[in-house]
Amino acid sequence: MNSKIKLKSDRKYFIDWLRIGLIISVFFFHVGMIFRPEQWHVNSTESFPFLDPIMWWLHLWRMPLLFLVSGVGTYYAIGHRTTWQYVKERFKRLYIPFSIGFFTLVPLMVYVERIDNYSSFLDFIPHMFDGGPYPVGNISWHHLWFILYLFVISLMIAPFLKYTKSGHYNMLRGKLINLVSKRMGLNWILLTLIISQAILRQYFPKSTHALYNDWAYFTYYLLFFLSGFMLLTSDKVIESLANSRRLYLTQTIVFTGLLFLLPSIFGEPSIAQDYSRGITEIIISLSCGITAIGYFKKYFNKEHKYRKVLNDAIYPFYLLHQPVLIFVGYVVLKWDVSYGMQAFWIIIFSLFFIIISYVIIIRFNFLRIAFGMRKKAKKVHKRELLAGMLAADK
Repeated sequence: MNSKIKLKSDRKYFIDWLRIGLIISVFFFHVGMIFRPEQWHVNSTESFPFLDPIMWWLHLWRMPLLFLVSGVGTYYAIGHRTTWQYVKERFKRLYIPFSIGFFTLVPLMVYVERIDNYSSFLDFIPHMFDGGPYPVGNISWHHLWFILYLFVISLMIAPFLKYTKSGHYNMLRGKLINLVSKRMGLNWILLTLIISQAILRQYFPKSTHALYNDWAYFTYYLLFFLSGFMLLTSDKVIESLANSRRLYLTQTIVFTGLLFLLPSIFGEPSIAQDYSRGITEIIISLSCGITAIGYFKKYFNKEHKYRKVLNDAIYPFYLLHQPVLIFVGYVVLKWDVSYGMQAFWIIIFSLFFIIISYVIIIRFNFLRIAFGMRKKAKKVHKRELLAGMLAADK
């Protein structure tokens, strides 16, 4: 009983709330993609130019922060598991939903994007893997790249899990914790981020989400993940971060302003401007992310009756949100209503269909497994419970 109480009191509620908020932000980010000039899976005939700088800025730190939070979550998910138990858990939680989504959700999205080329979805099925990788061909994993990257990272760290319980690792981690728990000390992470990108982006300059040619950004996300795993699981670091949250917020604002001023500062495009922009973007990615963690620790580190429900639902929500948005967007964009109303109805109908889908998913264990959830707990019949109690008394 005492161990259960201690486990409950030790739970990092602010991490749960931050994860929930981030996944919901991904939904609204992708709604915005429909109304941007940049080509997306479905696009409005009218774009909103004011969205470009906002979404560019959001893009800098949303996914890095998700990997940072995933590193924290992975640390606590490991618990007392052995390496093999951890790998099996990651296989169930990540690989199975990725694989099923790759063969079901993603083909539906590609079909909608290219619906004019096929008479029906049944006509599209034999061509699911035509033409090679997307966007030239039909093979893609779309938004499931995040799940795949997390799974690959999980396999990469698995051989080192035993080492993370050793005295040498704890000594090394302790020194790093002492360094970054100083005032604004988490900025030391910037050193590894900037060096890695200065080296790798020469060879892999663009984010492709294709893994095989995305090593600069994969390394970038890996470093965020490891920072969460090693450092942001320390109460000492989190308390220091929460105390310095206003300083990190100021840093975010200053470098955001600098980012938008760079074209004016440099005038003509140059290598110096490119490097300055790259470094500034990295600083924003980290400082904005840890600012969010600091404020969530301060104001959202508490239990709520809806936290567990939302925390359980957020993974299926992520898996479903993009296919639903593409389907709903394809239909609503044909309506003769204002673009503001199109955005409104896309949000409303998408949320409706996601919720209905989730209600169906949680009722069946095979769907729960497909969407990365645990099986439903078996209901114990009253007679079985009474028999068990009698057996215990004997």
